Amino acid sequence: MNDILDQSIAEVGAALRAGKTTAAALHAAAASSHEARAKSFGAYKLWDTEAGQKQARAADAAFEAGIDTGPLQGIPISVKDLYGIPGWPTFAGTPKSWPKSWECEGPVIAALRAQLGVITGKTHTVEFAFGGIGMNPHWGTPRNPWDAERHRAPGGSSSGAGVSLNAGSAMLALGTDTAGSVRIPASMTGNAGLKTSQGRWSIDCIAPLSPSLDTAGILARSVADLAIGFLAIDPLAVEEPRPTEVAGLRLGISDGLLWDDCWPGVAEGVNGALGELEKKGASLLPFPFPEVDEIYPIFQAGGLVAVELYTFVSEALPEWFDLIDPIIVQRMSEASDLPAHEYVRRRRVMDRLGAATSERLREFDVIVCPTVPNTPPALNDIAEVENYRPANLLALRNTGIVNYLGLCALTVPVALDKEGMPVGMQLIARHGQEERLLSIGLALENVLGNGRARLGTPPMVSK
Repeated sequence: MNDILDQSIAEVGAALRAGKTTAAALHAAAASSHEARAKSFGAYKLWDTEAGQKQARAADAAFEAGIDTGPLQGIPISVKDLYGIPGWPTFAGTPKSWPKSWECEGPVIAALRAQLGVITGKTHTVEFAFGGIGMNPHWGTPRNPWDAERHRAPGGSSSGAGVSLNAGSAMLALGTDTAGSVRIPASMTGNAGLKTSQGRWSIDCIAPLSPSLDTAGILARSVADLAIGFLAIDPLAVEEPRPTEVAGLRLGISDGLLWDDCWPGVAEGVNGALGELEKKGASLLPFPFPEVDEIYPIFQAGGLVAVELYTFVSEALPEWFDLIDPIIVQRMSEASDLPAHEYVRRRRVMDRLGAATSERLREFDVIVCPTVPNTPPALNDIAEVENYRPANLLALRNTGIVNYLGLCALTVPVALDKEGMPVGMQLIARHGQEERLLSIGLALENVLGNGRARLGTPPMVSK
């Protein structure tokens, strides 16, 4: 990876402001990494060198004029192809571009552009963001760079986001998260990822999956970079997240479902990290979590997602039904028969269980569990539907429960599993507690190290 892109956002930002580098040089390095790696990894649906160069020149001109627009000025950022960007087509993982009206600019993109962040391109997503493994039959599936021998899944639905960071073509990646679509690809590619609280960041001009659950989020190579990105984008943040003390942290550990069926090395990797934190003074405390057992059957039954997607496609894009992957059409069709009273019941149960969990969380700093129980599967192993479905459901389980309970969460890389693939540790906090969550994540990162320091370099990047 190019040396300049191997630094943190804070280090690069300082170099830009000191005149030691330029946004144009930074974008050129990102473009070089794209040509060398991101193309072969398949991270991007659209890469626009000319647009990136133009944005970089604008950032440099502002610096030269003494104008500092914010911490993301000149920083290369990849954007999931669900976000509308003026002049850039939106496919949302489907076979053809959506109507021009979906090229609008929502508040999240507006925040990046107002700071003169450099959008490098639009990364691949699962079709309609409806899947946790990362597969896309229309445009291909990005390759997880942690396995040089087999084409493994990168995690979804923000399938190109984590890969764009690994490849060195971006320093921050925008994703979305309805049931884990930021945290799963972050975990599977050895990056950090933040799922914001539902409603905290606007989802205007972002292609919807399930508006009741959809959230915008970010991926980065470290929690430190996440904290900078969060503060730059968030409209409500008033204080910069700063590392808290590890000593005295109350980490809730729940027995049961969140730790069940983990692949070899996953639970062991998370427990190893917890042991290191305990030695530094963190308290590992049992967290009673009966809500998990009640909410999981709703999640297994499709929750609200399939019916809300079916409603959206029927109303906004009815002609797309003939183009969509038959597996997704089947999942939506099954939901079309969901009675209205069952939809309402599910909403009420989710609200009740979320409130109960949030209240109990007041006595803890975060709940901790593996982010993804299974190792990133090889695509050949999940080519058939009967193999894909259980792998997809397991990948989404621990993250999806967080969305269904209305919480926010962070994943940090902590280990490699028995197959040499990254393992993420999920930190779960109450709704609206992102600043506190990131402060805890920074403290943990100071002890455990960031992904690169702890896991090393992906084999396909170090070649």
